Amino acid sequence: MISAEALGVEFGVRPLFSDAAFVINRKDRIALVGKNGAGKSTLLKILAGQQVPTHGTVAVERGISVAYLPQVMVLSDDCTVLEETEKAFAHIGEMQEHVQRLNDELAERTDYDSADYMQLVERFTYETERLQMMGGEGYRAEMERTLQGLGFSRNDFGRATSEFSGGWRMRIELAKLLLSRPDVLLLDEPTNHLDIESIRWLETFLARSAGAVVLVSHDRAFINNVTNRTLEISCGQIIDYRVRYDEFVKLRAERREQQLRAYENQQKEMADLRDFIERFRYKPTKAAQVQSRIKQLEKMVPIEVDEVETASLHLKFPPCTRSGDYPVICEDVCKDYGGHNVFSGVNLTIERGEKIAFVGRNGEGKSTLVKCIMGEITHGGSLRIGHNVEIGYYAQNQAQLLDDEQTVFDTIDRVATGDVRLRIRDILGAFMFGGEASDKKVKVLSGGERSRLAMIKLLLEPVNFLILDEPTNHLDMRTKDVLKEAIQAFDGTVVVVSHDREFLDGLVTKVYEFGGGRVREHIGGIYDFLAKSEAAAAQQTALSAAGSPSANTSTSAPAAASEGRMSYEQQKEQAKQRRKAEQRVAQAEAEVMRIENAIGEVEAALSTPEGASDTSLFTRHAELKAQLAAAEAEWESAMENLENQ
Repeated sequence: MISAEALGVEFGVRPLFSDAAFVINRKDRIALVGKNGAGKSTLLKILAGQQVPTHGTVAVERGISVAYLPQVMVLSDDCTVLEETEKAFAHIGEMQEHVQRLNDELAERTDYDSADYMQLVERFTYETERLQMMGGEGYRAEMERTLQGLGFSRNDFGRATSEFSGGWRMRIELAKLLLSRPDVLLLDEPTNHLDIESIRWLETFLARSAGAVVLVSHDRAFINNVTNRTLEISCGQIIDYRVRYDEFVKLRAERREQQLRAYENQQKEMADLRDFIERFRYKPTKAAQVQSRIKQLEKMVPIEVDEVETASLHLKFPPCTRSGDYPVICEDVCKDYGGHNVFSGVNLTIERGEKIAFVGRNGEGKSTLVKCIMGEITHGGSLRIGHNVEIGYYAQNQAQLLDDEQTVFDTIDRVATGDVRLRIRDILGAFMFGGEASDKKVKVLSGGERSRLAMIKLLLEPVNFLILDEPTNHLDMRTKDVLKEAIQAFDGTVVVVSHDREFLDGLVTKVYEFGGGRVREHIGGIYDFLAKSEAAAAQQTALSAAGSPSANTSTSAPAAASEGRMSYEQQKEQAKQRRKAEQRVAQAEAEVMRIENAIGEVEAALSTPEGASDTSLFTRHAELKAQLAAAEAEWESAMENLENQ
């Protein structure tokens, strides 16, 4: 659908990338990866037609629609949530008017046997079917489902968009893009403003989408669950790996080892050439051989090696004093803003050394409880901080407390102690402040850069109780690994507010769920919590379908327990069937891709003078087209089966 040829972008002396070539096919799910500043967002803008490359071309197949969600965009605030979202269906209103005009024309005509009349009938039939395929009158229900999937409640639909934060307004823009059903969807960090539930809903939506998806994300779980192909921008090149992200990481490590071996061999060869040149430069009998080696040396193209993984850097928190056994004890804590109850009846005890997560939809009170613990806001009930607790707090506003006149290096140099002082530049490099960036003054840093600097500062302070509010928002995947390892090795207590499942996995052993004005405790890791949530939701759905339990007052406790066990067994069977359905979809997608590649090879052969006269190629092309139609029908059937699970 989209093809790039000899693509190159230059902003300075060194190009972001050059001579790149790739094709985006139907049903492709592509993760675009690379270090910060490699050119990922730039490439998305080029594919979206919003930026022109320095070299090369991007060709979009005729009739293909492309939708693009940037990280930052200008948002309008002149209508309600529902009205703004409905703009995604403006084309449906135009199509309805067009179909009505065709219908009126058919009613007025009487030349039923004419060719012109038959063409009008065909056009009316085509446009009517197209309208039905695009949603027709059912689009309002789809619009509401999408908004609810992204975290909005029905009460939000009539509210003005100006009442929402920038993150929530970005959700509205994302909903509009999803509802427009483009052939190619380009997403730049779509999960930045989403909670776990909304991210999982988006994963399911994209998996069922018929179009192609190209996305940039630092959420490893998200891109693993959505994508099946990886494009990496590295060393000025775009390398195509036709595998999901986790497999790409392994292949990339192997590729880097090969690069290192080739680099070392080349360096040895170059050293030998230089040594020969220096030894025999002034010997007339060796003049021809010397000149030959000089030319050989000049022609050699230096082999570049991908950047060293920053995850190899190990950080450790400085030693700190021991806190009491219970750093935080909450008894019937509640918080109201005016007439709105954020939460009530919160009873929890955090023990020394625990690493716990606060999760839930945005606006359910996670950050509010953190502020109560920090003493930044008042609350009801009793909240006690334990003996000798020294809190290290990371929140978005912490970045604003940095000294604007200090450089990045000096900011860290002032808090670093002991052996860490010898590794300040390594640490800064791991958090994307390598080279000249460490000499920048804080006042010229972007919001994301300030947040990363505040995080480094916190890592080097001697505390025994860490509270981290969305710590991974401005970190790439390698840097998140560095931070996660440091927290795992931290022997104090940790509370993490995060929607990043991969970051929380293996880090926390208890989850507090915020929702409906309550805070519920769940023992286990993040994926244990998510599995319990899915099982509970499935059981609730089954109970709702069977009717209210209170409808039959004679139901005994053992019978209710039996019903619960039956629901659990049904849930296991449903999960098994869903895995089979997902496997069938994956196999169907692979078969469609194989046939499309074969068709491409035949068409390339047909474009040559020899191929144009080869009748067997035409026969083969027709056979492949028939196979493709059957494969696509199988894929559609598999997708329908998956949706019905």
